[in-house]
Amino acid sequence: MNRIPTKDEAEKILYEVGCSKRVIEHSKAVTSLAVKIAEEIAKKGVNVNLKLVEAGALLHDIGRVRTRSVLHGYYGGEIARKLNLPEPLINIIEKHVGAGIPLDEAVKLGLPPKNYMLETLEEKIVAYADKRIKHNRVISFKSSLKEFKVKLGENHPAIERLKKLHREICSLLGYEF
Repeated sequence: MNRIPTKDEAEKILYEVGCSKRVIEHSKAVTSLAVKIAEEIAKKGVNVNLKLVEAGALLHDIGRVRTRSVLHGYYGGEIARKLNLPEPLINIIEKHVGAGIPLDEAVKLGLPPKNYMLETLEEKIVAYADKRIKHNRVISFKSSLKEFKVKLGENHPAIERLKKLHREICSLLGYEF
């Protein structure tokens, strides 16, 4: 394909690779929130690729066909490469886990040695929207943060990364945090 798939093409990919109904419902909810965030940021004059956000949000959990673990981002990237999807889209899929994962943590988690930190605005929007959706419902940032703390521990470095991501997105949206 080597181009950003349309919304319909991305949904078709999810079905074709065998994603569960639950993963597809979640991905659609993440897409709805991510696109809203991206559109609001774009209205403020910030350059954001809406098509990339939409496709990235739809396909972010494609790796869940292989595993439910933290490795699903990596496996999703592998699947996306086999489908010849563009690198910016592959990066969203690989990096959306947590609020980005630095090289040292990636190694400890059993991921191939690589920096999985969020870099582009599109990567950040999709990762943030994903953290604000529980199954197919929007949850507060406070609830998301609480879940992170329960899952990872109060002092896990990902907690600070999630807070920083929240501040950055809110700042772009013009909200107080």
